[in-house]
Amino acid sequence: MGRIFEKRKEKMFKRYAKMAKAFTKIGREIAIAVKLGGPNPESNPRLRMVLQNAKAVNMPKANIEAAIKRATEKNAANYEEVIYEAYAPHGVPLLIETTTDNPTRTVANIRMHLNRGNGTLGTSGSVSFMFERKGIFKIDATGHNKEDLELQLIDWGAEDIEWDDDSNEVIVTTAFTDFGKMQHALEENKINVLETNKVFVPTNTVELSEEQQKDVLALIERLEEDDDVVAVYHNMA
Repeated sequence: MGRIFEKRKEKMFKRYAKMAKAFTKIGREIAIAVKLGGPNPESNPRLRMVLQNAKAVNMPKANIEAAIKRATEKNAANYEEVIYEAYAPHGVPLLIETTTDNPTRTVANIRMHLNRGNGTLGTSGSVSFMFERKGIFKIDATGHNKEDLELQLIDWGAEDIEWDDDSNEVIVTTAFTDFGKMQHALEENKINVLETNKVFVPTNTVELSEEQQKDVLALIERLEEDDDVVAVYHNMA
């Protein structure tokens, strides 16, 4: 019985830690969005996007409002987006996306994680050419005709469309340059957007053995636990 309780407690702790990480990430994205476009979502499309993602991770309304208020204060932390290029064990390229108010601290932590995980920090341009930036939209397709909606999405810049018929949800991928066009079109046509993201997709993938994959994933997990790290992208198949 004791073991079962400990496992449940560990699982609960991991869930809360993951939720806290998500809230921290959203809070920093709100700070950046407010800094760039102001605190009013109606006139700030980037902030609207972040607020959609806040709802997707069940961030309480009070937390969202507090984050917006903090971002407008004179002594608000000055967050910026910084992407680091690196190599994991076995030569796997990594793009490490961060939001930070102290790049000196962040790069020191990134270097420490890489050293402990047998990775190395790369120079600017050494890895980024192996990835393409894409826009991702998860939308609620309830009440929409499948064929009609697909044609509309293609007109608005969709490169790939994945349907989940069980949940009536659609994952739409666009080129990075079409991100704004798609966001505007979905809003204008009152299509319910559940979540939005900008991601890096590898232009090709590499096959690794199971043991090699474990080495790489252990490093990625270590990096993702860092408060400044938003996401880690790789090209493992």
